[in-house]
Amino acid sequence: MNCAFCGKKIPTEDKIGRNDLCPNCGRDLRCCKQCKFFDSRSYNECREVMAERIVDKERANACEYFVPRGSNQTNAHRLANARTALEALFKK
Repeated sequence: MNCAFCGKKIPTEDKIGRNDLCPNCGRDLRCCKQCKFFDSRSYNECREVMAERIVDKERANACEYFVPRGSNQTNAHRLANARTALEALFKK
């Protein structure tokens, strides 16, 4: 992933924690502006409709929908919940 603030490449092999900082500019990594769902044109500046509103998009937060920008990660827990709900719906 590239830092949204300084543009430098950041290795993201591990999970990004709430207290993790960019090694180049020292800004928070787990914030809205570093998330792939951040979109300044969307409602609450987030394309994830289930996410709670976060006012300061540049500060660290604990949003459960956070996925690093440029990442191929998916929200595994959302997929699992959807699969469980579908199985329950069509269960005989």
